[in-house]
Parts: sequence; C-alpha cells; structure tokens
Amino acid sequence: MRRLRRAILPILLVASMAACSPDAIDVRPPDVQVDTPELREVKARIGMEDCAPGVGEQVDGGLPEVTLPCLGGGPDVDLSTLRGPMVINLWQANCGPCKKEMPALEEFHQQHGDRVAVLGIDFNDVHPGGALALAEETGVTYPSVADPGGDLMVEKAFAVARRGMPAFVFVDADGEVVGEASGGVESVAEVERLVADQLGITL
Repeated sequence: MRRLRRAILPILLVASMAACSPDAIDVRPPDVQVDTPELREVKARIGMEDCAPGVGEQVDGGLPEVTLPCLGGGPDVDLSTLRGPMVINLWQANCGPCKKEMPALEEFHQQHGDRVAVLGIDFNDVHPGGALALAEETGVTYPSVADPGGDLMVEKAFAVARRGMPAFVFVDADGEVVGEASGGVESVAEVERLVADQLGITL
C-alpha cells in the first residue's frame, strides 16, 4: 500500500501543478461591459473626457499593439498608435493609493494637459462601475481606457504595474516608452518632477 501511495503521489503533484498553470486554467473574468447606458451617464456627469485614438504606427520600444475600450464609452484605443509626451497612470477601483494620488493627477491635467497628456488605464479591473465612482469621487476628468480582461498583464511595457499600483508609464513624442515609476504621488509638483526626470520636460 505504501508503494502504491508513493507511486501515486508524484502523479498527483504533476497534475496539481498542471492545473495551476496559466495554460490549464482560464482565470480571465467573464465578459465585462465597460460601455453601458448607466456607465455613460456617470461618465457624462463626471465630465470625463473621451479617449482619443492615436495616429501613429507601431514602433520598436513603444506601447504594445493592444486595443482597449474607453472606460464609460467612447472610441477604442490601439495603444501602439499613441504618441506623447504622455503620462499613463495605471489604477484600479479598489486601490487606496490610487484614490490618494488621482486629485494630483487631475490638477496636473488641468495645468499641463495641453503639453503633456494624461491617460489612465483601469488595469486588470472587473469593476468599471466602481472605477467610475472613484473617478467621480476624486474629480478626475482625464480619460481612461479599461483592461477588464487583464490583457496588459503579460506586456513588458506594463511590468511596473505587476509590482503594485498605482504605477506610471511615460511615452515620448515618437511613441517610445522611455520610463516607468511606481505611483503614490501627492502633489502636482511630484508629477512635474517625474515628467522632468522621465520625459525631460520642465513645466
């Protein structure tokens, strides 16, 4: 009996490991709607801007060729077509530090959005209603795309977000990703310093 158990144990371990592998289990959520009449109504009430599709071609060292829907309705965005200078902020509905820094990003957007664009990504988040509620609570009007399926989790350009959120990705005028940083800013001055360090733009 002991010999039988010893023979079976490795088989069970292998089966267990296979079952936990990404190929064996589809951990993605069911279809999450980020554009519904209710979400559009909230977005309009907030005054959140529509997403703006890019006009460039994919470049080496640029954002991945992944198309994401606009949070709360609006045009889809192929990230690879975006051009900066741009600050991309990765956030989630249930992220406390995100809530703390979003007012500073909104103030930056109001003061400098004509020179350095701000784009949010509701990253790997299946709660678009909660995300828009957080945007409304923090007064955010800069646009956000949504990634409810976790499509960006495997993308090198967004590895910083896998270490925790909020997080920043910086894109220059040629569409190249030139830097990344952990979030947690509390003032416009901190965002300005990040832009100076990562994009070489003094505001």
